[in-house]
Amino acid sequence: MAHVSSRLKEIAMEDIPNITSDIIEELNKLNINSVYQLAVQSPFELALEFEDTSLNVESASTLIANARKILIENKVLTNEFSTADEVLEKRNKISRYATGSENFDSFLNGGFETQAITELAGEFGSGKSQICHTLCVAANQLIENSRHDDAKEIDRHSKRGNIIFIDTENTFRANRVHQIAEQRGLDPLPILEKIFHCKVYNSEHLESVINDLDKSVEQYNAKIVMIDSIISLHRAEFSGQGTLAERQQRLGKMLNKLRRYADIYNIAVVITNQVVSYAYGSHPGFDYMKAAGGNIMAHGSTYRIFLRKSGKNRVATMDDSSYQPYQRVKFSISENGIQDANSYKIEESDSHW
Repeated sequence: MAHVSSRLKEIAMEDIPNITSDIIEELNKLNINSVYQLAVQSPFELALEFEDTSLNVESASTLIANARKILIENKVLTNEFSTADEVLEKRNKISRYATGSENFDSFLNGGFETQAITELAGEFGSGKSQICHTLCVAANQLIENSRHDDAKEIDRHSKRGNIIFIDTENTFRANRVHQIAEQRGLDPLPILEKIFHCKVYNSEHLESVINDLDKSVEQYNAKIVMIDSIISLHRAEFSGQGTLAERQQRLGKMLNKLRRYADIYNIAVVITNQVVSYAYGSHPGFDYMKAAGGNIMAHGSTYRIFLRKSGKNRVATMDDSSYQPYQRVKFSISENGIQDANSYKIEESDSHW
């Protein structure tokens, strides 16, 4: 996947082969206003959205394919077939967003990766939300440091380095971001102004937000999308075996869309996941935990990281990755956010973390 500049390439809808003004008008009614937004659509869903029968599934598929072709020609996407050395060259150009914890970032080969979905799974208090809050601060700092444009030409809300935080469990705390920034010697206000928080109340709301996430990414020019958590609402609303199939289907559709967004917009997607516990053998009191969501969630993420408590520290395990080996890293949580376990002396007063 080719590297996309921080400002999306200006590509007109009229440049798409065989598109008509009537189709563009219909797409605009659906709030699909760019080639990027069209390229991430599902042919079946797009055909259903049209008010008349002027666009069937086959025609929608051709239209979306032509939109992707335009992005390929503009080097936003790679050719349908590329040699392995071309794939490697482009992979070496992806962006990574570090947390500031040297060991944890090394564990991620430099940080959270664009064009990928990184899943953080673990029980309550294992550090999922703390990693997200730390990344809000650290990523903003790195994005700021990587600017090449004249600062006068940059609008802080739309041009550079914004983050979308989709909150399904009421875990986002602006004062925590403020605290981490201050502890790291940074000005909290510009960082807070770059985080766009979206509070979600039910599963249908979450699906709607993700369905329109391409528009939000463009509107806020987001570089990172965080969802904390991806499964909590569906898990609460679809309880029992009778609703399991529908729940999994809905989760699969959301993850499929997130993968397409990550690819086309060159963004990092970070999702948190809950766990389920199983009795371990015949030993009462010993539970085995694994990430919730079954195979749909397992196959939907590029990287699956399992978090667990280890005394007053936390341990992150790389459970699944196409690129990295099975490995573990220990980290701590303090007023500074997450950091190396061996660089922070744990005191009794820090037990609230």
